[in-house]
Amino acid sequence: MTAQVPAPDGGDGGDAEDTAAQDAAAQEAAARALDRVATREGIAVGVATAAYGLSFGALSVASGLTLWQTAFLSLVMFSGGSQFALIGVLAAGGVASGPSAIAGAALLGTRNGLYGIRTAPIVGRGWLRRIAAAWITIDESTAVALAQPTPRSSRRGFWVTGLIVFAGWNLTTFVGGLIGNTLGDTRAYGLDAAAAAAFVGLLWPRLKRRQALVVAVAAFVVATALTPVLAPGLPVLAAALVAVVVGWFDWAGPRAGAQRGTQPGTLPGTPTRGSGT
Repeated sequence: MTAQVPAPDGGDGGDAEDTAAQDAAAQEAAARALDRVATREGIAVGVATAAYGLSFGALSVASGLTLWQTAFLSLVMFSGGSQFALIGVLAAGGVASGPSAIAGAALLGTRNGLYGIRTAPIVGRGWLRRIAAAWITIDESTAVALAQPTPRSSRRGFWVTGLIVFAGWNLTTFVGGLIGNTLGDTRAYGLDAAAAAAFVGLLWPRLKRRQALVVAVAAFVVATALTPVLAPGLPVLAAALVAVVVGWFDWAGPRAGAQRGTQPGTLPGTPTRGSGT
């Protein structure tokens, strides 16, 4: 009789394939979980930020812009800090302060260009995608994106946050402008001074670090001292130079290892998971 040699059943290979498939499924499930976290964070930040548009719309009308000029400004500029700075100077100095207002807003807007360097690898390929990403590269979309642990979840956080803020900000700006028109002379309600207060509200959460606090105090002193002697808008530009000088010489900067608990790739002052903030 001829001995029958059993054919290999490929059991080891099948087990390896099953294990690989299970690993791939587990990795995909983990990635989707991170995507959901990034989406929730983006929605929360986007909705909260968009609410500021109501204030901007009303304050912009109070500063002398029309409803349609206000709406166009939000659509094209789309940078809350720069927009509040612009209308704050216009409210104080009128049309004559326009050049100073534009210069101050542009100076603040340069930070978005720096954000773009960091977010460029996140947004994906294609020139249309990059043009759209440039429009929504702001503080909030950058912060949410860089707070995520993986490139995929970073991309999700960036787009969700940016698109929600963009849509919400432009909608609430228009509604706020309508409210401002309904109120009539908004100076009677003190709204002509509220732009500066709103800008301080945007600035306040960023004063957690020593260097940022030093810049804020020094800029306040410079602007206060120069306001009686310079045209509206110029004290703001002079105060902005304080940040340039402090940053150039790195005065009051963080010491090595001082910012413990900060994840690589996150914005300074951005809360990280597990930090309790």
